[in-house]
Amino acid sequence: MSEQAFKDGTISGVIVKALPKYLDERGWLCELFRHDELSPDIHPEMAYVSITNPGIVRGPHAHHEQTDIFCFIGPGNFKIVLWDNRPESSTYQTRQVIFAGNDAPKMVVVPPGVVHGYKSIGPGPGLVFNAPNRLYAGEGKKGPIDEIRYENMADNPFKI
Repeated sequence: MSEQAFKDGTISGVIVKALPKYLDERGWLCELFRHDELSPDIHPEMAYVSITNPGIVRGPHAHHEQTDIFCFIGPGNFKIVLWDNRPESSTYQTRQVIFAGNDAPKMVVVPPGVVHGYKSIGPGPGLVFNAPNRLYAGEGKKGPIDEIRYENMADNPFKI
């Protein structure tokens, strides 16, 4: 599949939600997750935070069963690129591009089968929080890893 095969648009099942920062003299607070705002089937099983250095790309990859709940809040800004690789989806072969981070905090919920990756586009490192609904490598890290990697595929159509 070449990059030209994509159509740009919004991908079915992807949720993008602005995350307001509440500022006061102490600094700021930003709610990343609330049980009353997301479906119980995607409630987190774990959480982690990562720092991505300027110009670095993470991904692209997808999951068979896992939903990722990313929060891009800063510091740093990101270009997030998603591609719907689910043949049964009404938005199959749709590419969605989102800019988020310090300048526009957002939550991005990525369902299984949607290929995703992001690039740190700011002058300094960017912080990303993720709260997937599956444990990495299962209970006790003894199960299979639910990832489909695309980085090294010769016909990888995913460009950030």
